[in-house]
Amino acid sequence: MPIITDLFYLPPLEYFVAVMDHNKIWVDLEGKYLKPTYCNRTQVRLTNKVETLIIPIKKLNSQDGLADVKIDYSQKWKNVHLRGFQSGYGKAPFYEYFFPYIETVYQKNLSNLVEFNIELLTVCLELLQLKIPVSKGMPNEKNHFTADIRGTITPKQDFNIRNIYKAYPYNQLFGVNFVPNLSVLDLLFCAGPDSREILVNSKKMIEQSVK
Repeated sequence: MPIITDLFYLPPLEYFVAVMDHNKIWVDLEGKYLKPTYCNRTQVRLTNKVETLIIPIKKLNSQDGLADVKIDYSQKWKNVHLRGFQSGYGKAPFYEYFFPYIETVYQKNLSNLVEFNIELLTVCLELLQLKIPVSKGMPNEKNHFTADIRGTITPKQDFNIRNIYKAYPYNQLFGVNFVPNLSVLDLLFCAGPDSREILVNSKKMIEQSVK
């Protein structure tokens, strides 16, 4: 069945755990841009800390919706993000294989935040070997068979309070303590072809069904 989600920038693992068993993703664009939100921020692990990378946006008018949000390229955010990926994951075992697919999207300099995020999401799904098409808007015939996680995954709340994702450790580059629920890039660069299996093992529902 399809699932309706919010717009995300390089989503955390919790997002992919939530969508991976569905046959289509609908990204809802009816709302307004709100702060703080995952639609223009993601978290990655750099040398000695977790860093939040934020895409700056152009000033919005009162009537503008999420679909109208434009990326502000007058700020040098793109170089900051790409250098962050390089410094944080350049020595990760699968960085050289996966990074060119990600970098290609950045090189397009897409002005619309929605188009940029959806293109990145589509690439990440392909790299995870998840054959799930992504569409903008809402399904024509939404019914009780359509899952809806809008407003569920938010930076305002810790993932542990939700019944979606549980930390399933994999080898990360820095530190001795595993940091869960980072951007999907952390998983792809560090775990490569094992990424999909790790997502399966990260489902909180599996853990609860055994009890």
